[in-house]
Amino acid sequence: MKIPQDRIGVLIGEGGETLRRIEREAEVSLDVNSDDGAVAVEKTGDPIRGMKAPDIVRAIGRGFKPDAALSLLEDDMRLFETLDIERAARNDNDLRRKKGRLIGENGRTRELMEELTGANVVIYGSTLGVIGGPKEVDTVRSAAEMILDGAPHGAVYSFLERKHVEELKHQGMEYHEFSG
Repeated sequence: MKIPQDRIGVLIGEGGETLRRIEREAEVSLDVNSDDGAVAVEKTGDPIRGMKAPDIVRAIGRGFKPDAALSLLEDDMRLFETLDIERAARNDNDLRRKKGRLIGENGRTRELMEELTGANVVIYGSTLGVIGGPKEVDTVRSAAEMILDGAPHGAVYSFLERKHVEELKHQGMEYHEFSG
């Protein structure tokens, strides 16, 4: 697989620290070609943990911090998914506008997606990346698609809040809205 040149340093880390951590925790051997961004993954230990290694590398390549990418190993149900923003854009100006809408003013829309779903969300290049459980990833994908389709931010925030409340109720927690 390949990752962008500007993310190779993040994958390797200071003095190779991040690379060794990924190899140790995912039980793999990584071979990184710094010239072209090619990364080869070889499983050395537990095959189940090793299966997550390519997603960890791809997540770092798509802008996630190593700790967020390594969280994929915490639970078999954690997923990494990307949404191609460019596919929803007509041209470069439209791509910039759609990315701006997904990020929101001062990053608020992206932050709300994280806060109200519990997922990690990164917008890098022409993709939106999500790391989380199946419901979290599905909710972020739905919210992002709403924004890309032109829905008002208020409607998307209401959708995220409603999903958040449903999840709290599902977990057996009561939620009382403070009316102020």
